[in-house]
Amino acid sequence: MTLEILLAIHKLQAFAPDPAGIGRMLAAAERNLRDAGIEALSAENRFDAAYKTIMQCAMLGLWANGYRTSTSQPGHHQTAIQSLSKTTGVLADTVIVLDALRKRRNLNDYDGDSVSDALVSECVEQARALLSHTRQWLGIHHP
Repeated sequence: MTLEILLAIHKLQAFAPDPAGIGRMLAAAERNLRDAGIEALSAENRFDAAYKTIMQCAMLGLWANGYRTSTSQPGHHQTAIQSLSKTTGVLADTVIVLDALRKRRNLNDYDGDSVSDALVSECVEQARALLSHTRQWLGIHHP
């Protein structure tokens, strides 16, 4: 599905990108990734911080392309993550993994499912890779 179709069905909204806002969101993603590495935090909080980094990178991709999710619509996290291949060129296989992490986050947040150390490690590694990809993509396409 294209970004234009997502806009037409109200999953996305037009958004005027703001370089200062993009800089703040990038800094927030970096802070969350650092927080995800704090061993004294619970696995759930480390996972949440890493997942937040993933979401912030997904939002950066949308913002830089002139869109944002319609947060009043259900599934805005899903829309942001699943649009990464369209916004920043993330490979489809990676998007599948990131979307699986989104589903695990929902199970933890809404059903109280526990988060293993292995899942935290996977989320942190995916967040680190996506943040690196996002920085590189922004440097090339929106310096």
